Amino acid sequence: MSWLNILKHHRWKLGLLLLAANIDLWLTLAFGTAKSFSEWQWLDIVGEGGTALFMLFWLVLVLKSRPTGRVTNFLSIGLSCMFLSWWMDVLDEFVRLPKHIHWDHWLESGPMPIGMVLLTIGLFHWHREQQAINQQMEKRERVFREHRLFDKLTPLGGADYLKRQISDCLSQSLEQQQPLSLLALDIDDFSAINQHYGHAEGDAVLQALSQLILLNLRPHDLLCRLAGDRFVVILPNTGESQARLLALELQQAVQGLAHKTRQQGERLYLAASTAVVMAVSETPEALLKRLNLTLARAKPLRRQRA
Repeated sequence: MSWLNILKHHRWKLGLLLLAANIDLWLTLAFGTAKSFSEWQWLDIVGEGGTALFMLFWLVLVLKSRPTGRVTNFLSIGLSCMFLSWWMDVLDEFVRLPKHIHWDHWLESGPMPIGMVLLTIGLFHWHREQQAINQQMEKRERVFREHRLFDKLTPLGGADYLKRQISDCLSQSLEQQQPLSLLALDIDDFSAINQHYGHAEGDAVLQALSQLILLNLRPHDLLCRLAGDRFVVILPNTGESQARLLALELQQAVQGLAHKTRQQGERLYLAASTAVVMAVSETPEALLKRLNLTLARAKPLRRQRA
């Protein structure tokens, strides 16, 4: 953030701080008398003055590096209060106030605990912000590490990613004693689309289908592209009857898709075969093999009914 932006977004904070510092200076000079040079305690001047400058420096860093908001307000107001306390300490080194005046003790000691409390609250919320940011960064890093497991054509996980997720879901299903089902969806006569319209049109169909299927799934379902025109959905906490109902809904959604070819705008009438299996105590490879066999038996039966 530039200096102009700092002044623009935080002008009221900086204005109040400047006003308070000048009021402290004016009151001290109005009611006190200047100390002689020999009375100056240089160690106190350097220590207290340096601390006050550090408070200002930290304040500028906070305002320059953070966006406006509640956390920034806590941090900046807390640092401002602490600066004012140290600023009064510095003034005491140069000006002597009469003993009957007590307001200087309030101005010197009062802002410090308030600033410490506000700064602590701000640091606590800043810590929580950083935790949330770190979690997001870990997710991005995990996606970056596993990017090779994702399909290049569609925004879906590929076969290797699917096997990893099935393994995790199988363990979770056994641990929580919840059903787990897998749903396979295969486009009927997809090779004819590639032959007649070209592979680019076939890729466009797969991209459209991936988005269509995602829109018709529940938030906790996971869709992956197994290979070619075959998609697999992991259905956690789902029994076979409910999985079959979802499979029927996906078939109807694919059949109702009015996909137009890119060159001539001709509608492609699509249909899909589906298969559903419930997971048992088996490996991901065995479960996928059983799913593929079920789908292979379902495709001829669908052609006969068609």
